[in-house]
Amino acid sequence: MEQKRGAVKALTGGIAQLFKKNKVTHIEGFGQITGSNEVTITKNDNSTEIVKANNILIATGSEVTPFPGIEIDEKTIVSSTGALSLEKVPEKMVVIGGGVIGLELGSVWSRLGADVTVVEFLGQIGGMGIDIEIAKKFQQILTKQGLKFKLNTKVLSANKVSDDQVEIQIESAKGGKAETLTSNVLLVSVGRRPYTENLGLDKVGVEKDEKNRIKVNSRFQTNVPNIYAIGDCVPGPMLAHKAEDEGIVTVEGIAGGPVHIDYNCVPSVIYTFPEVAWVGKTEEELKANKVEYKVGKFLMLANSRAKTNNETDGLVKVLADKKTDRILGVHMIANVAGELINEAVLAMEYGASAEDVARVCHAHPTVSEALREANLAAYFGKPINM
Repeated sequence: MEQKRGAVKALTGGIAQLFKKNKVTHIEGFGQITGSNEVTITKNDNSTEIVKANNILIATGSEVTPFPGIEIDEKTIVSSTGALSLEKVPEKMVVIGGGVIGLELGSVWSRLGADVTVVEFLGQIGGMGIDIEIAKKFQQILTKQGLKFKLNTKVLSANKVSDDQVEIQIESAKGGKAETLTSNVLLVSVGRRPYTENLGLDKVGVEKDEKNRIKVNSRFQTNVPNIYAIGDCVPGPMLAHKAEDEGIVTVEGIAGGPVHIDYNCVPSVIYTFPEVAWVGKTEEELKANKVEYKVGKFLMLANSRAKTNNETDGLVKVLADKKTDRILGVHMIANVAGELINEAVLAMEYGASAEDVARVCHAHPTVSEALREANLAAYFGKPINM
């Protein structure tokens, strides 16, 4: 925890230095839009300051989605925030939600010694956007590590019976006999929701959709022309790197430049061990859209670097257009998947074919050779080393 606090302090301190270096005025407090060209800030000492601006950019992010009927105290029943600050490793932990955050935090505490059970309403883990084959393989790996899964299962209630014990009532998603789980810590991880309340949006007429996200056009303008919004508070995946790119292109657009993001080339990563990463289309999406495609796979077990490091769980899977050979999607499980996926993103951003990547010389021994081999399998029908 000390290392975590040190890292957070260093990173946030770095942002403060960037503000200073680039002459950005930083005001701490809670802001509300009180006019189309005006933001009123309530500071920590309850004093207020009004800032006038030609343009306003809303980047308020998201907050934890509450679970109806379950009260979070951040000690025994925790959100992702509390799960990052537990004072000791719980003997038993139950995680509600088998999406990205639940798996990341659940797997951390599992590796530290907790007995972790993940309860997920859907029939697979990994959340939205993950390829089904990858999700199944991922679950096998986590199960081998000791995590337990209850899929197609809904949570009925959770009651704190003491300072270190929670009882969780569950049943099949289709209904049936209820079951009670006990844990020392319950992690509620059922997603995040846009932070768009109490910002003064109604006062200036900024429109939101049915999910409380701010409506924007292709230039990230709201219906109020000089008010813009980006990141978790607008439609799209809730990813920090997606928000960063939106912020950059929005400001460039305000300055008169072009505004474009190819969301098909925005990667997703699950930071477990091993990591899971993907970009582009899944097999399920291609089938639904009746796209003819071919598949190339390469197992980490056959990769020299992974074998040497004894990190052989996982694979790389490439989906390419059957006629043009253009790469449509890349999915992987590997110890460095979060790094490796960026080569796939670059290839897709430039419209590369599976053959293009297959013919690029990769350093040996590296985990990145697995991506080359999967592209070889997609284009030529088989990899070299498997």
